[in-house]
Amino acid sequence: MKMRWSTEVLRVCVACLSLCVSVISAFSQSLDSDFTFTLPAGRKECFFQSMKKDASLEIEYQVLDGASLDVDFNLHSPSGHMVASDYRKSDGVHTVETEEGDYMFCFDNTFSAVSEKVIFFELILDNMGDGEESEDWKAYVQGADLLDMKLEDIMDTINSVKSRLGKSLQIQTLLRAFEARDRNLQESNYDRVNMWSCTNLVVMVIVSCIQVYLLRSLFDDKRKVRT
Repeated sequence: MKMRWSTEVLRVCVACLSLCVSVISAFSQSLDSDFTFTLPAGRKECFFQSMKKDASLEIEYQVLDGASLDVDFNLHSPSGHMVASDYRKSDGVHTVETEEGDYMFCFDNTFSAVSEKVIFFELILDNMGDGEESEDWKAYVQGADLLDMKLEDIMDTINSVKSRLGKSLQIQTLLRAFEARDRNLQESNYDRVNMWSCTNLVVMVIVSCIQVYLLRSLFDDKRKVRT
């Protein structure tokens, strides 16, 4: 009885270990990163991302602040070919199936001689893990075979939850970027309204003083009175 109980405990431990390995491998296949930087007027900034063959690269960018909220964007493959490009856009999304090598993507603000731009971009890298390693857990499952647990179904569920959580994080990050852009635009409009309001007030005061002076000058009798 004790030997059977020890065997069951061992099977449980092996099954738990295999499940942990599968969870870690599932979450390591998708990598997300985001970055916000300031692009000065008349400048061009380029970034590089190393990719594996048959992986997926998704780039999403957005101009948060700056006149006209626009920028030029270019994406180049490791062989030097232009994969995607945008001309003076405020935001964009590009997804490519990658080859082995370094991808280069650039943000160009050379068309603007005065205004700098605040740019946010996010990289989503899929299928960056080793597919063979992620399947190693199945050998442990076949050896354990505990209570007819269908760990493949659990794996599918975990992958589904992982993908939905990743999409939720991506949407939240984009919403924060939209909120930052709208806030910057509102603050810029607020400053403009205050500036023009003060300018109009000063002009009105000057015009009022001139009108008072002109009216008083009409009723002033400058003739000399002799007594």
